[in-house]
Amino acid sequence: MDAYLVAMLVFAGFYALMALGLNVIWGLTGMVNLGLVGFFGVGAYASALLTSKLAWPMPLGWAAGATIAALAGGIMALIVARLRGDYLAIVTLGFAEVIRLVASNEVWLTNGTDGISGIPGPWRGAVTPQQFNLIFLGIVWTAVAIAFYLLSRASHSPFGRVLRAIREDEDVAAVAGKPVLWFKVRAFVTGAAVLGMAGALYAHYNAFIAPEGFAPLLTIYIVLALTAGGVGSMRGAIIGAIFLITLIEGTRFLAAAVPGVTPVQKAALREGAIALTLILLLRFRPQGLIPERTRTKA
Repeated sequence: MDAYLVAMLVFAGFYALMALGLNVIWGLTGMVNLGLVGFFGVGAYASALLTSKLAWPMPLGWAAGATIAALAGGIMALIVARLRGDYLAIVTLGFAEVIRLVASNEVWLTNGTDGISGIPGPWRGAVTPQQFNLIFLGIVWTAVAIAFYLLSRASHSPFGRVLRAIREDEDVAAVAGKPVLWFKVRAFVTGAAVLGMAGALYAHYNAFIAPEGFAPLLTIYIVLALTAGGVGSMRGAIIGAIFLITLIEGTRFLAAAVPGVTPVQKAALREGAIALTLILLLRFRPQGLIPERTRTKA
């Protein structure tokens, strides 16, 4: 049970990093991004390939995963910068699907649907699995703490205030003399870098990645985590990620405890419990568990 709880905390850290990245793009800037899993996958594959094929040190692989995802985010931002609402959501969702299809079909690079195995992890093999989980727990939550600190500072800086102005009305922000396109690109690059870092860490924790691991369902989970925690709130992004992981795993035990039901019925019961909990939460806390708070000058 202890090993299970540690593993869940590690995955909560991955979710928290992804929610922080989404919060910059959607929560602060107002750009609906349903391509999260695409940037997550780019970071995972970049780090996995560089460390397993070219023998790069893991920290450099993680940094490269974040950098390549950030580059992809910058290109995506230039493409979608003038799109809004549903159109922006559709294009970013298409980006994630393109990444998954490339990973599935470019066998020479990604090994196709067989995936990449044997991805190195810090001290994997030199310590017990329980110790490895604890080591990675520290690494992941250190990354979450650093990302939280830097993004919180940025969100309350002039940069963050401009992003909020763009979120509220980008035409007004443009009239006020702010280079809207440039700020959108910077927001997308920043968020994509955090998403890519999450993917890189995930690859080295799991030791194996394959295209089916980067399905759109993961994007939905992160959107739900941020919505539950509080859109625009960095603390809410982390709390929402922990809440969602607890909800997902808690309902797994709940469904298993119900006697006389088939596996399909257990899955339906679990999904219904998750949906009902989120509906009730947003009914009574529409701004999330920790709503966004902005600092104003006296």
